[in-house]
Amino acid sequence: MSLFAERCAKFRITPLQYSLLSALSELEEADQTRLARAVAIDRTTTTGALKRLEVRGLLRRVTSDRDRRSQACRMTPEGEALLAAMEAAAHAAHEATVESLSATEQATLIALLKRAVAAHEGRQASGMPSA
Repeated sequence: MSLFAERCAKFRITPLQYSLLSALSELEEADQTRLARAVAIDRTTTTGALKRLEVRGLLRRVTSDRDRRSQACRMTPEGEALLAAMEAAAHAAHEATVESLSATEQATLIALLKRAVAAHEGRQASGMPSA
């Protein structure tokens, strides 16, 4: 997190906010629950981060047509531009995180992390098993 903060400070985005913008970029539109699951964070924390991103004009939240209790989120052009501008800095933070590992060790680390994530994909961000 400190490497991300160093490399990305000028963008005034937290790692969680970056993760949410990245997920939203891939999904194009998603409700808060889906985004919470995508970044493996509880809905309350996700909602707070989304509100801060909305205040900055980086995403738009509107009441879902399908479920009036749900907020559909979509990135704004400003959010897309910020995410694109951050790409090199975020990548540099990642590279700095693993630079002390050999290429083989980096591949092993990624494989192990993917395995750990896959083992818990059926769980909700709250830690409770999904129904």
